Amino acid sequence: MSGLIERARKLSRRIVFPEGFDARVLEAAGRLARESVVKPILLGPAPSHAPEGVTFIDPATSPLGRKYADLYYERRRSRGVTYMEAGIIARQPLYFASLMVAAGDAEGAVGGAVNTTAETVRAALHSVGPKAGFRLVSSVFIMALTDRGFGHNGLMAFADCAVVIEPSAVDLADIALATADSTRTLIGAEPAVALLSFSTKGSGHHDQVRKVVEALRIVRERAPGLNVDGELQADAAVSPLVARMKAPGSTVAGSANTLIFPNLAAANIGYKLVERLAGAAAIGPFLQGLAKPVNDLSRGCSAEDIFNVAVVTSLQS
Repeated sequence: MSGLIERARKLSRRIVFPEGFDARVLEAAGRLARESVVKPILLGPAPSHAPEGVTFIDPATSPLGRKYADLYYERRRSRGVTYMEAGIIARQPLYFASLMVAAGDAEGAVGGAVNTTAETVRAALHSVGPKAGFRLVSSVFIMALTDRGFGHNGLMAFADCAVVIEPSAVDLADIALATADSTRTLIGAEPAVALLSFSTKGSGHHDQVRKVVEALRIVRERAPGLNVDGELQADAAVSPLVARMKAPGSTVAGSANTLIFPNLAAANIGYKLVERLAGAAAIGPFLQGLAKPVNDLSRGCSAEDIFNVAVVTSLQS
């Protein structure tokens, strides 16, 4: 994290927190301001002992509410949202925060310390929307391994471990492309993307294998310059020895730093096993595929977690 913190400090981004009343958020915001990592904006009335350097905005009374109601109405009126409804929704903290980001009044938002993932992601999708060329939002974990021989100096991107349950081939392609961007942004490395399966290069035959093969075709069509390969078993993706036997000639096999799992079950199990059995640190999950960064926290998060997610959010901007 120390390298990410230094990069974030140079950017000095404005990050808005919709749950400004939460003690953990207050603690994290105070540290972010004190260490000049980001410029924190907390939603809600300012407490009597507000941390120095932290800005407070109350959505219930802020004059920005009208501006954000207009913006939300323009984005959602085709879905049947009336202007009166837009005015009410825009002042809800989760939506107010995401609309701040959409309007350019903040570079990123971090929520979910109190609200559910579904509520946080819905507000982001309705207010910020997906990145151009993408059709869905997914998530990524940055795995920090004890053995620096894997990935990029021990850092790897795992996706999608938290959001998309059963992705189609088109969805997998979207996830792969978004995660490649995350590898560049967060790890600072050129991605070597492995589309994982229980089969390597036709060793197995099943609809789930064919889905991964089709996803590879779509990714190569959309990003011909990306270093990507599949379908690969996990050992072929990360072990040079196994790669030479199972996927000779592959530019990804044996040296992958970006792993795309075939579904949420495999991804969630995979990252937790690596975390618990291999002693890796799992940093995230971070949302990807949005036009501008909004990230979700676990409701069991600590002030340290909030601090770290804010750092990454600033880099995503």
